[in-house]
Amino acid sequence: MDNDEPLESETTEENGAQPAPQSSEEMLYCEAEPPPPVDKEKPARESSETDLEIEDAEKLFTTGQSELYTEACKLVGVVPVSYFLRNMDEAFLNLNHHGLGPNGTKAIAIALVSNTTVISLELEDNCIMEEGVLSLVEMLQENYYVQELNISNNALGLEGARIISQFLQRNSSSLLNLQLSGNNFTDESAELLCLALSANYRIREMDLSHNQFSDKGGELLGQMLALNVGLVSLDLSWNHFCSRAAVALCNGLRANVTLKTLDLSMNGFGNEGAAALGEALRLNGSLAYVDVSANNISNEGVSKISRGLEINETLKVLKLFLNPISLDGAIILILSIKRNSRSKMEKLDISNVMVSEQFVKILDGVYAVHPQLDVTYKAVQGLSVKSSFFLWTNPMKLIQSYADQHKITILDFFKSLNPAGTTKMPMGEFWKTMIQQNKVPLNRFQLRELTKRLDNKKGMVDFSQPTLERGKATEETMWGGLPVAAPSGDGLTPLTQPAK
Repeated sequence: MDNDEPLESETTEENGAQPAPQSSEEMLYCEAEPPPPVDKEKPARESSETDLEIEDAEKLFTTGQSELYTEACKLVGVVPVSYFLRNMDEAFLNLNHHGLGPNGTKAIAIALVSNTTVISLELEDNCIMEEGVLSLVEMLQENYYVQELNISNNALGLEGARIISQFLQRNSSSLLNLQLSGNNFTDESAELLCLALSANYRIREMDLSHNQFSDKGGELLGQMLALNVGLVSLDLSWNHFCSRAAVALCNGLRANVTLKTLDLSMNGFGNEGAAALGEALRLNGSLAYVDVSANNISNEGVSKISRGLEINETLKVLKLFLNPISLDGAIILILSIKRNSRSKMEKLDISNVMVSEQFVKILDGVYAVHPQLDVTYKAVQGLSVKSSFFLWTNPMKLIQSYADQHKITILDFFKSLNPAGTTKMPMGEFWKTMIQQNKVPLNRFQLRELTKRLDNKKGMVDFSQPTLERGKATEETMWGGLPVAAPSGDGLTPLTQPAK
C-alpha cells in the first residue's frame, strides 16, 4: 500500500431532493451515465459487507472521481493510493505490488464503477483474497469499459475460482483478457473454471500459467477446449501436465476452431503427448502459435509432430526449445516443413540443438521453398567460436544509405515493399519480402535483429516514423555504429559462412 498521507475529500451538499435510500442489496450508482444497458444478473454472493456502496448516496452525485475514491477509502478504512489518484484518467492502470488487500481493492472497485477511461487494470500481487475478487466482479458487472484484468499471484485458491467461474458464466461484462497466473488453482479449481469457459464466448485471452493443474485438470481443460468458441489465446505453461493431460488437451484441440495461441511450455508431455500434438496439428485449422518448450520431447516425439507439420496449413510458430532433440530430430523437422508446400511456418525454435554444416545446406533448400521461415539453432558442429564469427553492418544504416542515394526516406523504402502501401505488415510477409528484395540485401542475422526492432508484439511489423526512430536509436546503441561479431547458429545461407 502507498505510504501517502490520507487525503481529505472535499464534498458539497446540495439542497435538492434526497434520492431514495439505498438498500444493502443495491449496487453502487454511477456518476457517469453508462452506455445502453444489457441484461445482467447480480453476483450470487452479495452481502452488506461486499456491496460497492457509499453510505451517503447523495455524495455519489456531487463528487468527482477522485473525491469518490477518497470517500470509498474512508468507508473501508484504508489510505488512498496516490498513484491511482494521479492516473485514474489513463487507459492503462498498473497497481501491481501495491499491497492493496481486500479493502484497498474494494475502494478501487467503488471508484471504477463509474469510470469510463480505464481499459486495462493490473492488480498482480496485492493479496486481494476472496473479498477483493468479489468486489472486482461486482464492479465489472457495472463497468462497460474495462477489457483487460490481471489478478495474477493473489493466491485466490478454490473460493476465488468459484467467484470467477460464476462471473464468467454470465457473459455480461466487457472483459476480453483475464490473467490468473500463480493463484494456487488445483484440479478442483480447474473444474469450476472449465465449467464457465465451456459456455463463455466473451473472454478472448486467458492466462492460467504457474498453477497446480495436473492430469485431471488437463482432462477437464481438454473437454473445455472442444466446446469453447471464444478463446484465441491460452497460456497453460508451468503447470503439472504429463502424458495423460497432454493427450486430453490435444484431443480438445482437434475440435477447437478459434484458439490461435497456445503456450504449454514447462510441463511434462513426453513423446506420448508429442504424438497427440502431431495428430492435433493434422486436424486443427486455427492454431498459429504453439510453445511446447521443456516438455521432455525427444527425436521420437519430434517425428510424430513432424507428421502434423507435413499437413498443417495454419501454424506459424513452433517452439521446441529445451527438449532433448538431436541433429537427426532437427533434420526431420525441417524436411517435414519442406514437404508441405502450403506450410505457413515462420519460426521454428530449436535453439538448444547443435547442428552440422550438412543441416545448414539442407536448411538452405527449405528456405528456397519457404522464404518466410526462420529456424534458430544453437551452433554449427565443427566450427570454433573464433572461425564462426563474422563482421556485420548495422541493417538500419544500410537501409538509410540506400534511401539517401535514392533521395527517399526510410519510411518510403519500407512502404514500397508493402503491396498495401501501409506502415504495418504481417511479420511473415515482411520477412519473406525482405529476403526476396534486392534493393538492400540483408543476411538472416541482420534481418532477425531488424524485425525485433520493428515488432509491435501483435504479429506485425510497424515501420511508422516514431517506430523507425526508436528502432534506429536502439540499433545504433546495440551496434555502436560499427560492424560487430555475429554469434554462431543463426541459420544463415552459404553467403554468410566463414571463408575457409
